[in-house]
Amino acid sequence: MHRFDELVQHGAEFSLSALNEASANVAKELETSASTRLVKALQMLQLQKAVLAVGMFSIFEATLQDELGCQDGFREAAARLDAKGQAALRERFGDMQLAINVLKHGRGRSYDALVAKAAALPFKVKLPDESFFSEGEAMSRSVLNDERAAAPVGNVTPPSRARYAPRRLERAR
Repeated sequence: MHRFDELVQHGAEFSLSALNEASANVAKELETSASTRLVKALQMLQLQKAVLAVGMFSIFEATLQDELGCQDGFREAAARLDAKGQAALRERFGDMQLAINVLKHGRGRSYDALVAKAAALPFKVKLPDESFFSEGEAMSRSVLNDERAAAPVGNVTPPSRARYAPRRLERAR
């Protein structure tokens, strides 16, 4: 039997690959038709990517807590990285935590922290004065995009806190 971390990695890769293939197929159809059905399909696929990212990060947190024998796996991992002089890795990990928080909760402290360091991130953060990432964007509330990532993780689209709306995760083209 495979180790849990291998299963998680393979499962995430499988799911993301299938979602990316489906997204590419829908995007290709959208080149010749702007039907509501296709736009909704793309939004659904983007939502599924967001669910995958948030879910995988939550499973990672539980695994950290189990492996490190603590109540707050992220805090303990950060402390251990600091103790080993791994400041860059700790910061990158912290940025991913902030991005997941933005996915889950929308704009707030995590979003503000990402905006403050937007130029140094491996993904693009939509600044407060920007209205959208690209002309064909399916939802207007995107705040994160992975177009600068060396190994893209997706972009995140939370709703405003004022009302509930689907969240999305979309790979940059």
